[in-house]
Amino acid sequence: MASPTGTSDAPFGRMLTAMVTPFTSDGAVDYQAARRLATYLVDEQHNDGLIVSGTTGESPTTSDEEKARLLSTVLEAVGDRATVVAGAGTNDTRHSVELARQAAREGAHGLLVVTPYYSKPPQEGLYRHFTAVADATELPVMLYDIPGRSGVPIKTTTLIRLAQHDRIVAVKDAKGDLFGGSQVMIATDLVFYSGDDLLNLAWLSLGAAGFVSVIGHVVGAQLARMIQLHRNGDVEQARAIHRQVAPVVEGIMMSAGGAIMTKAALDMVGMPVGPVRLPLVPATEKQIAELRACLVAGGVKLADI
Repeated sequence: MASPTGTSDAPFGRMLTAMVTPFTSDGAVDYQAARRLATYLVDEQHNDGLIVSGTTGESPTTSDEEKARLLSTVLEAVGDRATVVAGAGTNDTRHSVELARQAAREGAHGLLVVTPYYSKPPQEGLYRHFTAVADATELPVMLYDIPGRSGVPIKTTTLIRLAQHDRIVAVKDAKGDLFGGSQVMIATDLVFYSGDDLLNLAWLSLGAAGFVSVIGHVVGAQLARMIQLHRNGDVEQARAIHRQVAPVVEGIMMSAGGAIMTKAALDMVGMPVGPVRLPLVPATEKQIAELRACLVAGGVKLADI
């Protein structure tokens, strides 16, 4: 299925959020809340793409069956007006291939494939892993380079080699190697997306197509505006938005981080998505108080609760 928002220079759209997976109080996936959240992210937070079952979606703790139903739910809710990308990466190549094929059957618009974690494979192993997943379906693939979690970076030479595959079209970069990313952009047609909200503006300045954000859960509209301003050449106003949302980055990404603080933030804006699953644990009272202050400082409107 073709992406509803993709273009050749932004194959998955421009403003994407790595969506949390809502859970009920007893730990089951809350599909009704997922539908509500996806609609909110697209219609109110101006996302033109969503990542389902990524890191922020707590994908290591959800079953294949839950992933399939969650993807189907999000596609049904917003798939006609946003690119829906399915996380299909694990540290097991055969399992990743199975997840990719499952996502294709459900109608995903693309795949996010993270560097295999824990095993710390050599670069040849990374090349063969990503190639096997890309060969498994006809869907476009976004590589996810995040050595802080995987333990291994995708080296510049490996990215250039992978770019020769017709279906490997983009990189979500959470490695922070701005010069290495520039080298890949010069040498290939791989499209870069900032996968680290701390570096969103920096990546735009180097030619990134857009963001795969976490703070986009609560400031997606502002980030979408930042991207458009920068594309229009208004770097000063784009920088102003970067500075405006900096406290939100601090509150969500620089404390307990990821799903824990994002779910706490969504509670504060009146979009409750339930708890996290172990081994993650809820934010502490101190973290919640600090997060609230950061959201207020960043101009986020909190619910009256």
